[in-house]
Amino acid sequence: MDKMDGMNYAPKGHVSKVVKEGEFPFAVIGLDHGHIYGMCNGLIEAGGELTHVYDSDPQKVKAFCEKYPGVKAVSSGEEILENPEIKLVASACIPSDRGPLGLKVLDHGKHYFADKPAFTKIEQIRKAQQKTAETGLKWGIYYSERLHVESAVFAGQLIEEGAIGRVVQVIGTGPHRANANSRPDWFFDPESYGGILCDIGSHQIEQFLYYTGAKDAKVLHSKVANYKFKDYPSFQDFGDATLVADNGATFYFRVDWLTPDGLGTWGDGRVVILGTEGYIEVRKYIDIGRESTSNHVYLVNHEGEKHIQVSGKVGFPFFGEFILDCLNGTENAMTQAHAFKAAELCIVAQEKAEFIETADQKVTLNS
Repeated sequence: MDKMDGMNYAPKGHVSKVVKEGEFPFAVIGLDHGHIYGMCNGLIEAGGELTHVYDSDPQKVKAFCEKYPGVKAVSSGEEILENPEIKLVASACIPSDRGPLGLKVLDHGKHYFADKPAFTKIEQIRKAQQKTAETGLKWGIYYSERLHVESAVFAGQLIEEGAIGRVVQVIGTGPHRANANSRPDWFFDPESYGGILCDIGSHQIEQFLYYTGAKDAKVLHSKVANYKFKDYPSFQDFGDATLVADNGATFYFRVDWLTPDGLGTWGDGRVVILGTEGYIEVRKYIDIGRESTSNHVYLVNHEGEKHIQVSGKVGFPFFGEFILDCLNGTENAMTQAHAFKAAELCIVAQEKAEFIETADQKVTLNS
């Protein structure tokens, strides 16, 4: 796992199988983003059996098969879709293609697990909502910065236990290192990746809904900019937004591609959660200037101040719960409504965003 490269950051946890061998075969279509490795790790550790892979790029397939010996590379996605033994298809294809692929997967009677952002347009979500209602199949979304981060999982457990009372406000930061020279062309095209608020903003909005227990929210204000990467004029390297939830909780988040080279990881992701009886700060990947270790949780409430380092102590329950949801028709890992609502709100934030004027770029969106 490369801590310096967010695109290929693929956490590993303890093996905790929820199914027997051969009970949950799954396959992969689309290797455009390195998140697919984290997605597969989580499913395998929970007992899923990775059987097949397809991508049009043979080099990506070769690297994938070296990582997962025994997986069978096939010559087309149709071979996977038409295989009756496969129960789920996971994908980290180009974001704008994830929605259309998911419709095909469900049409072939299989569950779907997409990297975020799972959609780049609202109409893609509406089609997915209709398809899941028709089929009863799952459309999972890999919101990795909560689902695959032990400190973020632990924060949710603290909230559920009532450690800080009712959550009333959340502040999230999601800085990332761009590593521009190693990125594919689609990474710089908003039509392909959806824009910064749709893309990495999806992590932020999902965790806000989860931590506050909200079912819906309104985007009050959002903005985006390109401060640094002028060689890519359509790219957005900064974005932020303010939301208010249907239960009165509020949210501010900032995302960017401006992580400096001197940081010991790909991004200093954090979240501060304010409750009526205390607050929690999560330092997900590093505690700068102090420790290079990750998963630091700071809790302050009526009992006092606590610092808890939770790496290797919490695990990643989502994956096992998701497999069982697929098999049993339950919604313990994440409700379908929650997955789609987070995706919808990040697109709304993106569509409403004003483009910040800079000295060398006099453009305003939605004017």
